[in-house]
Amino acid sequence: MAELTTEQKLEIIVKALDSKRGEDIQAIGIGDLTILADYFIIANGGSTVQTKAMAEEVEFKLSQEGIEPHHTEGYGPNNWIVLDYRDIVVHVFNKETRDQYKLERLWTDGKEVDISGFITKN
Repeated sequence: MAELTTEQKLEIIVKALDSKRGEDIQAIGIGDLTILADYFIIANGGSTVQTKAMAEEVEFKLSQEGIEPHHTEGYGPNNWIVLDYRDIVVHVFNKETRDQYKLERLWTDGKEVDISGFITKN
């Protein structure tokens, strides 16, 4: 199986989040700002059940490509799930927690990535 590019992984992740009706999906290029990752992807769901389903779908879709997360955090009763794929870190929040932490505001120096082509219009 050929290794996916970071951009291909980005597309798979966004489409997986969108397929589970993820809300306000954003991708931020942070590679020039930190060694943590090249991209943060941030999304939220309307409930704990939905956020868990979103994170599980990301893991499932990437697993089909032979890609497993380096680290996961937040499964269970938490309102913020983190999936660390080294080059991409996925943050899946419930809405209230996302509004509280405003993670994207901490990375305003990052580059907003146009993902509109990966999201279905409802």
